[in-house]
Amino acid sequence: MIKDWPEHERPREKLLHQGANSLSDAELLAIFLRTGVKGCHVVDLARQLLQQFGSISAIFAADRFSFCQKQGLGLAKFVQLQACLEMSKRYLAEQLPEQTALTSSVATRNYLIAELRAEHNEFFAALLLDSQHQIIGFERLFSGTLDSATIYPRVVVELALKQQAAAVILCHNHPSGVAEPSVADQQITQRLIDALRLIEVKVLDHIIVAQHQSYSFAEHGKL
Repeated sequence: MIKDWPEHERPREKLLHQGANSLSDAELLAIFLRTGVKGCHVVDLARQLLQQFGSISAIFAADRFSFCQKQGLGLAKFVQLQACLEMSKRYLAEQLPEQTALTSSVATRNYLIAELRAEHNEFFAALLLDSQHQIIGFERLFSGTLDSATIYPRVVVELALKQQAAAVILCHNHPSGVAEPSVADQQITQRLIDALRLIEVKVLDHIIVAQHQSYSFAEHGKL
């Protein structure tokens, strides 16, 4: 029983005294689970789940059926986890700076990573900004296997005009986990820069999300 452990080893007490970043993945998951199952305390259950899924990210990305069929989980915990994930996304969105350029912003990257890292398919999206680089909105535009034939500049241009955007940050994810841009990624970026330039909308960056990693076209001088 965890209540019989020394206080400094119990996940909740450890978090309160040392901070959340001092906890292992299993200890964080144990706090979320709250209780174990018969013959298995909650920390061991958390370790088993991490081994079965492979990582915390994989648990977050699991569909309802895959999640609920595991011992110690279920529909209530699936709903609770989805609510926690959505709150995290909204928190990160609120942390985006409102008055400064966002090309190298850690907050922007964290927000885009939270939005796209768990997706199994590729998504192409745009973060729309006004003339002061305040955020207007975030829109997912295309999905599937993305190449120069499946990204339509006209759609991006129409969105920018509709939202009266003055600048955009383009983004898409690589489910493979490799953040480096392909030749097709570079071609798509240039086509969109050229198309948006015609309506005087500036592309500030194109960020590729690959799980917890990201790649910035602007920081690598590719814009």
